[in-house]
Amino acid sequence: MSVPLRHKAERPKRPRKPKRRETSRKGITGKLPSLPRLPMIRGRKVEVSFVTASLYLFLILFLVIILWSTQRQHEVHVRVPDIAKLDEALPSIADVTGSLIVPGNRVQVLQNGDGFFPLLFADIAGARQSIHLETYVWWKGEVCMRLAKALQDKARQGVEVRLTIDAAGAHNADDHLFRHMEEAGVKIARYHPVRLADLGLINNRTHRKLAVIDARVAYVFGHGIAEEWVGNGQDAKHWRDTGVRLEGPVVNSVQALFVQHWVETTTEVLIGDRYFPLQPAAGSARAHMTAGSPHGGVSRLEMINKMAIASARKRLVIQNPYFIPDPDMVDLLAQTVKRGVDVRMMIPGPVTDSAIVRHAGHRQLGPLLDAGVKVYEFQRTLSHQKVMIVDGLWSLVGSTNFDDRSLNINEEASVGVIDRGVAAELEAAFAHDLRDCRQLDAASWNRRPLWHKLGDRLSYLLNDQL
Repeated sequence: MSVPLRHKAERPKRPRKPKRRETSRKGITGKLPSLPRLPMIRGRKVEVSFVTASLYLFLILFLVIILWSTQRQHEVHVRVPDIAKLDEALPSIADVTGSLIVPGNRVQVLQNGDGFFPLLFADIAGARQSIHLETYVWWKGEVCMRLAKALQDKARQGVEVRLTIDAAGAHNADDHLFRHMEEAGVKIARYHPVRLADLGLINNRTHRKLAVIDARVAYVFGHGIAEEWVGNGQDAKHWRDTGVRLEGPVVNSVQALFVQHWVETTTEVLIGDRYFPLQPAAGSARAHMTAGSPHGGVSRLEMINKMAIASARKRLVIQNPYFIPDPDMVDLLAQTVKRGVDVRMMIPGPVTDSAIVRHAGHRQLGPLLDAGVKVYEFQRTLSHQKVMIVDGLWSLVGSTNFDDRSLNINEEASVGVIDRGVAAELEAAFAHDLRDCRQLDAASWNRRPLWHKLGDRLSYLLNDQL
């Protein structure tokens, strides 16, 4: 007897839902946006809500802002009072800017490459214990090869040779020179190399130019290690510059600045009499070192330069290749002229290594000329000196430019010399340089072409980084 098979009851078909009709409210039509989706991950679709995506974006932006703020330098431009008596004010000026004034120094003024390199090479050749050199510019040419060979020869003789170069300033150098020096025993530190781990420091460079030989002789200068600085500033290919050779107690102050960056880049600490001996008096000049390090707050270099200007009562002489003063500096120079001070300023003319910096500086020349500042443009070659002379007594020489990059971003070094003989020598060099200058006047300057004025305005927009 057969049993009939039971069939499963068929489920009733569900009626299809009607398609959702597109709505329109206040003129806005269309479907609602779908949720953002990430790519397939192992065959699964991962959906991220709008709130989560917004949170991720907020966290990323927050981290970027934190990173930016830690590297950003808080710019503070200072206003300084008039200083009635320079001699009485100098000790407090030095204290405020961390610049200890020490007596008993011998100072030699070195003009151009012919006055600088022969003495430097002679001191290196005579070194018996240590050679320390820090520079921004190390390019290519015979002088680079000569210096590299001189340093590696001394290293092979057992002299401690340390070289700090800025990674950006030396990026066009011949790398084989550095390899040969290191193989000979020269210790080389590269300041803030351009790499992913140091991107936050890429804008901070060491622009210092200094050397210390056997902890007894020091150099502070504006020269670079390149062919442009050899010779006597005779043409557009050989630049004009000024430095000083120092003996006496101030040498230890120069050494301290070299050690600061050496420790930062290598962690090797240099202390003891070998590097900081008791320095006997070598001359009659008082001197002090002022350095700039961008740690935020008030720039020491800006303070000392502005206080130097505020202290002038008779005459003020400025030579600087990158002169982009802020409005406070312009007002300060104008007030200095109103006090009856003869203010003279020399800047580069047609020969320059940065047209945008020159144009940015031109933006402020009109108010200075209107105020009575005497402005001269050097014509023969690039005038690369960084010199200021106050009342024929106090002179500042070194690597510091009159722009925001030097005063607030880069690492700089200048030596202050309180000595009438040194000031007279520098003023005589300034007077000699005037023979190759063109003096600007307010009337003709204000009539310069419209394209020139436009270039000045556009370039000045970048003054914070120039």
